Amino acid sequence: MSNTVHQRLRFTRSIVPGHIGLTFGLFLLFGFAILALAGGTSNLPPPEKMDLLSRLAGPSERHLLGTDHLGRDLLSRLLAAIPVSLGAALKTMAAILAIALPWGLIAGLAGGRTDMVMMRLADIVMAFPTLVLALAVIGFMGASLEASIIGVAVAWWPSNARLIRALVLSANERDFVKASYLAGASRRRVIFRHVLPQILPPLAVIVSLETASVLLALSSLSFLGIGAQPPMPEWGAMLNEARPFFAHAPHMLIAPGLAVVCAVLAFNLVGEGLRDLLDKRRPYQW
Repeated sequence: MSNTVHQRLRFTRSIVPGHIGLTFGLFLLFGFAILALAGGTSNLPPPEKMDLLSRLAGPSERHLLGTDHLGRDLLSRLLAAIPVSLGAALKTMAAILAIALPWGLIAGLAGGRTDMVMMRLADIVMAFPTLVLALAVIGFMGASLEASIIGVAVAWWPSNARLIRALVLSANERDFVKASYLAGASRRRVIFRHVLPQILPPLAVIVSLETASVLLALSSLSFLGIGAQPPMPEWGAMLNEARPFFAHAPHMLIAPGLAVVCAVLAFNLVGEGLRDLLDKRRPYQW
């Protein structure tokens, strides 16, 4: 696990104990899910509906979080952005794992020249700055949320592949794994019975923490105007739209900003809580 992940784990653990953090993190994620469902069934105006006569209005009984520069209801847009922003982060993480998991498994299990070639290819991709590589993909495909997802996934998978390879190499050194090979167990049985049970739980911690970073990356790209495009409701795009009006309409920034903070905090707390649970787990258990 990288030094950055270790630092984030120690920082989060120093604030909230692991089991309490896990509960609170899951509560926040469950709350986001409930709010997303409630947004589709509420009586709020559609997130794209404009009312220029009410533009930049502050919080009121009619608009609980106020309106934006086009008179759109901020609460409606905030709720509509939940599945967009969180869904994009989860899709990106799924794409990263779809590449990194088999890559790291094959490299760690094959060893020798195969391992060397696969890791050198990953190193070549890692040599490019993450943001530059993501921007190159977005520039080729055109600015959109889908291009941001692909760009971040392309730039992010090598580091995760190296982590998975390290977990596989560590698992292969366990005495009970070596004993399985000596007992005549097939490679497939050793992988599914002994190797995967060791790497998947710590991988779940890494995925939770990385999802928070991916969410921040996607929101940053949308904030720069090269991610989600108007009128799509997305937290980073909402922050970008609110930037010129910060002085006299700060409510436009507060709502999406707090949403990003709470989502990132939730994923970090879940990752820390899972780590504490895994500390009590025997190495051959799932």
